[in-house]
This record gives sequence, structure tokens and C-alpha cells, in this order.
Amino acid sequence: MEKPSELLADLAGLGRQLREHVPAVYEAYGTLHRAAMADGALPARTKELIALAIAVTRECDGCVASHARAAARRGATTEEVAEAMGVAILMNGGPGTVWGPRALHAFEEAKAAMGVGPDPAAGGAR
Repeated sequence: MEKPSELLADLAGLGRQLREHVPAVYEAYGTLHRAAMADGALPARTKELIALAIAVTRECDGCVASHARAAARRGATTEEVAEAMGVAILMNGGPGTVWGPRALHAFEEAKAAMGVGPDPAAGGAR
């Protein structure tokens, strides 16, 4: 499996190429994304955990990498991500047991890249 950070870099380049042809679509999607993921009745961190679980459900490696990184940036903990992946496993069965660990790994990589240490409640796990 490609490192999540490398995957995102590859996808960004490809996305820029397509965006040149359909800029209005990308602009509209960006507006939708900002509106949907902003703090509201649900905090943005919770929304990123939901998005990460959906990314696992959809088996979308770029989505997993992106929302794992966003969850880390929003201050999610390893335990929160692990519990969200537990729900993804419940709802997806076997595929959840493959994609859930990938999502946790992507989250941990994003935290490490940000220089965030282990969660105190996670028993030192990164």
C-alpha cells in the first residue's frame, strides 16, 4: 500500500490537471466541503471521523488518507479513530477489517507528520 502522504501528493497533481478543465465543478465542491465540514451542531472533528468511516465503507484510499489527515488536524485521538473504525467494521463486515486498519494507519502517519505524540489514554500507542 502506498503511503497515505504520497498518495495524497499524487492525487493532488492529477486533481489539478482535471480542475483546469472543470474549474466551476471544483469550486462548487470546495464550497460544499467547507460548509459540510464546518463546526456546527456536530464539531468538525466528529464530522471528520464520520467521513473517515464512510471512506472505509467506500474503500476509497484517497478519501481515507485525506480524512485521516483532517481528523488528526482537528485533534482526533487514536481511541476516537479506533472506535469509529469499529463502527465501520460493524457496518461493513470483512472489508471493514481491511480498510479500518488502513484508516488508522493513515491517521497515525498524519499525526506523526504533524509532530503529535502518542495519546495519553492510548497507553502510549501512536
